[in-house]
Amino acid sequence: MGAEVDQTTFTREDRKRHREKVRRGLDVLARMLTESRFDFERPMVGLEIELNLVDEQCEPAMRNAEVLQAIADPAFVTELGRFNIEINVPPHRLNESGFTRFEESVRAALNAADPKAQEIGAQTVMVGILPTLRPEHVRAGNLSENPRYSLLDQQIFAARGEDLEIVIDGVERLQMVSDTITPEAACTSTQVHLQVSPDDFAGYWNAAQAIAGVQVAVGANSPYLFGHELYSESRIPLFEQSTDTRPEELKVQGVRPRVWFGERWVTSIFDLFEENSRYFPALLPVTSDEDPAAVLDEGGVPRLEELKVHNGTVYRWNRPVYDVSDGKPHLRVENRVLPAGPTVVDTLANAAFFAGLVRALADDDRPLWSQMSFQAAQDNFVAGARHGIGAEVYWPRVGQVPAAELVVRKLLPRAAEGLALWGVSDAESGRLLDIVERRCLTGVNGATWQTAEVHRRERAGESREAALRGMLSRYLDGMHSNEPVHTWEAD
Repeated sequence: MGAEVDQTTFTREDRKRHREKVRRGLDVLARMLTESRFDFERPMVGLEIELNLVDEQCEPAMRNAEVLQAIADPAFVTELGRFNIEINVPPHRLNESGFTRFEESVRAALNAADPKAQEIGAQTVMVGILPTLRPEHVRAGNLSENPRYSLLDQQIFAARGEDLEIVIDGVERLQMVSDTITPEAACTSTQVHLQVSPDDFAGYWNAAQAIAGVQVAVGANSPYLFGHELYSESRIPLFEQSTDTRPEELKVQGVRPRVWFGERWVTSIFDLFEENSRYFPALLPVTSDEDPAAVLDEGGVPRLEELKVHNGTVYRWNRPVYDVSDGKPHLRVENRVLPAGPTVVDTLANAAFFAGLVRALADDDRPLWSQMSFQAAQDNFVAGARHGIGAEVYWPRVGQVPAAELVVRKLLPRAAEGLALWGVSDAESGRLLDIVERRCLTGVNGATWQTAEVHRRERAGESREAALRGMLSRYLDGMHSNEPVHTWEAD
């Protein structure tokens, strides 16, 4: 959830100074975009995967600090809850067997980490929401020790002025009240980072928004939350509600939520950073000593820390990223809609589908987003989260269509085109996209496999709690096999 911060209290003057610094950072970003100062000729792709920790009984293991100490690998870092960690995979170029290298890196890291975690009674799980989580696991005492998380917790509830209510009407209904953001820790995601040029950014971001609903539909892997069967991708409404800074009165007034799909297509990355500044008060108003304009005038590269920290507290499903690497600034689209798992190869198949499809759509002469409303894209996103691989979505020149049919007939060929443009080999592309195709043809993804297994166990007389625990045990076996979820056999 971002970089560490040292400051734990903020004054009115801190907030005013931070706001002014964000605005100066926006002015500097505008200059940099005009002057084409960004690195983009050999674009890199990055990957982050959030993981859950469980014990031998498949119950949440609140031991991330001990696990990270045991693993002793800088690629693994803390996350919001004590039952979460994250792996940051070194970025690769896709035209250099990037997806294969990602898969090898992640599997090697997990294979090395798991025996060390097991020595202290924990193991990692790649899943969108840990099925055995219960409300008592997401209390404030189970926030990770990083001061940033408790500070975010304080700031969000100071902005709300009241406890938050989580209400999700899915297959079943969940209603609960929380006095902490810790329920958000239930959401474990995969983030794909695409480095792009300033001129191409808007096209990639718009394309990512347009396909978000389809991504969620085919990749859904979060059907259970706190013992309730809800959406196919319950992570989406949970994340939206668990970090909402708005009391009911501000919602009625139309104040924008911090977990935000957006409301329009954009023409530049600047549009998104400007929206952040205009619509969202700072949660972490930390101000650095850098004078970004002076740095730029002297031929240097400004860090724009205020702009970056503020951007990190606006939780767009496709987030704009400004960063500096090896002394050079670059821009990225961070795709945040995908859940973790079920396997490493499923995760890479999802990433390949995304990277290829956005590349193809962004290169089209007549952009897709000129043919559909932004609201249609948002409606698709909601449908994909709720119904998963069984969702119906809207697509230009097609109309309403089952998402799985759209993917097989229209989108997989486009994704293959896009991966070829990235320089991905036909063998690598074909292997990963075939996994997505087989999911669509069989109607089996992580969410449908989980629900089918739980329903089978319940019909056999098991309680919901026992069925979830038994399902997760079998899920772990499938996860470690690294065979795609659509091939997992039913008992």
